[in-house]
Amino acid sequence: MLEFGNETSGDTAAPADLIKDGSEATFMADVIEASQTVPVIVDFWAPWCGPCKTLGPALEAAVAEAGGKVRMVKLDVDKNQGIAGQLQIQSVPTVYAFFEGKPVDGFQGALPPSEIKAFVDKLAALAGDEDNGLDDAVAAAEEMLTEGATEDAIQTFAAILEEDGQHAGAWGGLVRGHLAMDNLDEAEAALNGVPAEISESAEVEIAAAQLDLAKQAAEAGPLTELRAALDADENNHQARLDLATALHANGETEAAVDMLLDLFRRDREWNDGAAKAQLFTIFDALKAEDPVVLNGRRRLSSMIFA
Repeated sequence: MLEFGNETSGDTAAPADLIKDGSEATFMADVIEASQTVPVIVDFWAPWCGPCKTLGPALEAAVAEAGGKVRMVKLDVDKNQGIAGQLQIQSVPTVYAFFEGKPVDGFQGALPPSEIKAFVDKLAALAGDEDNGLDDAVAAAEEMLTEGATEDAIQTFAAILEEDGQHAGAWGGLVRGHLAMDNLDEAEAALNGVPAEISESAEVEIAAAQLDLAKQAAEAGPLTELRAALDADENNHQARLDLATALHANGETEAAVDMLLDLFRRDREWNDGAAKAQLFTIFDALKAEDPVVLNGRRRLSSMIFA
């Protein structure tokens, strides 16, 4: 690995549809939002870095071979020091992989082609496109939840899990079904029963975030009292956080996000970054394409990289 320096050289050309040069201005769109549907590899490199000249083309070849199941963004650390600092990049080459908006893997230094291929293949498997015969049953159970037939949905999810105990969608649905019945203990028991192999799947993480928010909602104070406390002292960060929690519990998700973004703007480090942590909990509890999530992430990113 090489430490940051100041020499110059060129980079490697790559297919524009799968592999592109990124920047701080496009990071949210190219990496965070794009990774909601397909894993995105971010190659932090520098023109003066010798190993980067070997690693970059090898990564590009492996990504191209994956046939669209993985994308790649190249970031010159000299031109994008804000993101490099935010992600604590201290040497190049450094590679991070993002999926569903979060870092999921990475490495530093150059790797042999066999290890690079294994790295890319592992990421390609994350998105998975295998057809599961039980998916239609899960979709039907989800429709039951939407229509308010919660007990039927719970029974259907449970039956699916008897057939396939590794079905992340059924586990997530089972947890959310119990939440819809206000059965927090049953929801937590179901979440604890999720196999470790799928505990970080999107469906399970959404359910876990919703359970976390439901617990907070059970302890949230009255909106009027919290608003009065904040009116009395606009620098009462705890009151602002509690009010955001109460707003979310009251179904006012967008207002809760606005409140948390305001808290982050005022003091991003307060209470070990509680505002940012709560924002991510809310984002994780919603679908990635939800306008509240997309707008909230975009606004948070603009504050972080300002």
